[in-house]
Amino acid sequence: MSENCFHCGQGIEKERISFDEKIFCCTGCKSVYEILNTNNLSNFYELNKRAGIRPDENASHYDYLDTPEIFDRITDFSEGNTSLVTFRIPVIHCSSCIWLLESLHTLNKDIHYSQVNFTRKTLQISFNHNHLKLSDLAKFLTNLGYKPAINLETADKNEDNLDKSLLVKLAIAGFAFGNGMFLAFPEYIGGEDFWMDHYKGLFRILMFLLSVPVVFYSASDYYKSAWYGLKNKIVNIDVPIVLGIFVLFGRSIYEIATDYGSGYFDTLCGLLFFMLLGKIFQKRTYSSLSYDRDYKSFYPIAVTKVDFNGKQENILLSEIKIGDRILVRNQEIIPVDAILISGNGNIDNSFITGESESITKNPGDKIFAGGKQVGSSLELEVIKNVDQSYLTQLWNKEAFKKHETGLDTLINDISKYFTFIILGIALVAGIYWYFIDLETMFQVISAVLIIACPCALALSSPFTFGHIMRILGRNKFYVKDTLTIEKIAKVNALVFDKTGTITHRKKSNIKYEGSEIQEFDLLNIKSLVKNSNHPLSKSLYEFLEVQDEYFPVDHFEEISGKGYEATVRGNMYKIGSAKYNNQESKNLETAVYISKNNEFIGKFIFKNEYRENLKDLFKKLLNYKIFILSGDNSSEENQLKDIIPNYSSMAFNQNPEDKLNYIQNLQNQGLKVIMLGDGLNDAGALKQSNVGIAISDDSNSFTPSSDVIMNGEKVSQLDRYLNVCKGSITIVKLTFLISFLYNVVGLTYAVSGNMNPLFAALIMPASSITVISFTTVSTWILGKKYFKKQA
Repeated sequence: MSENCFHCGQGIEKERISFDEKIFCCTGCKSVYEILNTNNLSNFYELNKRAGIRPDENASHYDYLDTPEIFDRITDFSEGNTSLVTFRIPVIHCSSCIWLLESLHTLNKDIHYSQVNFTRKTLQISFNHNHLKLSDLAKFLTNLGYKPAINLETADKNEDNLDKSLLVKLAIAGFAFGNGMFLAFPEYIGGEDFWMDHYKGLFRILMFLLSVPVVFYSASDYYKSAWYGLKNKIVNIDVPIVLGIFVLFGRSIYEIATDYGSGYFDTLCGLLFFMLLGKIFQKRTYSSLSYDRDYKSFYPIAVTKVDFNGKQENILLSEIKIGDRILVRNQEIIPVDAILISGNGNIDNSFITGESESITKNPGDKIFAGGKQVGSSLELEVIKNVDQSYLTQLWNKEAFKKHETGLDTLINDISKYFTFIILGIALVAGIYWYFIDLETMFQVISAVLIIACPCALALSSPFTFGHIMRILGRNKFYVKDTLTIEKIAKVNALVFDKTGTITHRKKSNIKYEGSEIQEFDLLNIKSLVKNSNHPLSKSLYEFLEVQDEYFPVDHFEEISGKGYEATVRGNMYKIGSAKYNNQESKNLETAVYISKNNEFIGKFIFKNEYRENLKDLFKKLLNYKIFILSGDNSSEENQLKDIIPNYSSMAFNQNPEDKLNYIQNLQNQGLKVIMLGDGLNDAGALKQSNVGIAISDDSNSFTPSSDVIMNGEKVSQLDRYLNVCKGSITIVKLTFLISFLYNVVGLTYAVSGNMNPLFAALIMPASSITVISFTTVSTWILGKKYFKKQA
């Protein structure tokens, strides 16, 4: 009786190694087991028995990775003590691999975190490069059995292209299908012809030879997938497909061997050709959807471009070019790799590294994309084009995800039971026909396993949500991922921040009260408000009609929800709330108070201008509980009540922590909450909510805390976006129904013995085409219904 290694599951060919009452095939597997056991990670084997990867005993040396030039090309980011690197790990194959690779920080204290992208077979690691060399990290992974694939292509970080081996497999299947149909043509038309009848044996053998590379090479991915699943005690969706292939191939060999018929070699080649064609179509579609999201998701995010005369202009992120100079304010994220021209950099790289440590930067220093400036504004010169996919990676970073499941779980559950149901039907039908007609039994089992292909079921959700994401994106509602669409559809409470969300800003709505301000101070104040990203500061900057001349700002400090202070040309200014400036707010009003050297100067009073058509919007949101939050006082409460007669509650004088707690309280009451905020002081509340929508007007900062970025001018159309998301769930459920109807009708004919496997092979791709067509047309109609020409 052969023995298998406890770690990797491979048969033991050489001498067996016993340790801890377990058997191992080599010292490498034994060492990995010891490492896991010592670090309390033995749960690895509970997830999937014998799921480990056998370490490479002839591991290459990785010392070359520590060469500065190679290190810079391989790593994604390196600053302070922290570096980020993404390795391609081809041997990742199951949940145990993912679990172990995302637990590396427990094995090595110099690893901060690690994150697996299973579909791309990549592993991103954040590590302390001063204590752990990149070469040692690569060796560490190799010793665990996960050898990184490092080459020039991965170093240059090229985009994944379509798998060329898949195209080769498709070409082979297409060649065999076309020629097989040609050779089988005489069998189809029937009739008597001496020449055809004399050479039919040769034609059948040629069809068999054509089918061999298709079955054993073109279909190899399905075998691997089914084998990995069964090896880890998971019956995945490819198992019935593989059984159908083997049954059809075996049945065909039986027919030509016994001269019973010509078999179904041409049908089998056609089946695999269409399945591979569908796989290529699916990969291309996913890639297209992903690129569409990567690129367009950030359209509403603008940056402030500065020309050499100091003139500012808001431009789209995608329009930034190498050599441009941009302005980055306090709490804004730097969108591109750049050189610091002026200002004192205090860069928080937590969005990139997960560590909250700040790095000081001086003029001339390089600053990486993704860092957040904390302090006065910076002027930067762009040295790299915008890498949209890198920013999307930040937005989708694991640290900012909310782990919820929706239809995805439903699909997984259905897929799991689907396979057992189909196998059960095939078994029962086979036993029944065994006692009636042995020939019909083979035909029935073949038809059942072929027609019950779960492809249509698997395609329904991603295609529907992918189309919906595109429609929403074209209408300036940029969704982070498909799960967000599902969460939006389940929401029953809407929380609106007031300033910058349901209001917008106009210069004519500002007036000044106080002692006369000299031009010297106005210039200093304009330089100071330029550093803040708060909506009122931006409005004030536009309102101050003095020469746009920037003076250096020192010792900038901002207290969220209160105000900020700094020194400009030797004078200390405080800008913010009344309390922050040691004043009493006598009237209920929205105002910005200003002090110079701790002496109060005056205040700028803001009359909020609400967005158009808000009354109509709230009339359409009767099915939701409406809540209003504001950091301002309650001066406009009556006006808000007039605009929102169906509100549930309003809260004023809310600081960022109050807003977050408010969301938590609503969730504790069982409500599913959407929070709409400007993405600045609302970051915590946006992250806490079930769905966070950041409202962007001009140059709002990039905010990984949000699930959706929405253009400010579209706020009054919020009901349309909510209805589209709800409609998409209905479409997915209808595609499920279509897929099930195909299977029910097809299986009914199959088990009755009235369906030829050829017809079953045609029905299978027809169901997938129907589902794709239905979801394409229905999402287009849904988009047209709510967005008319824009969709």
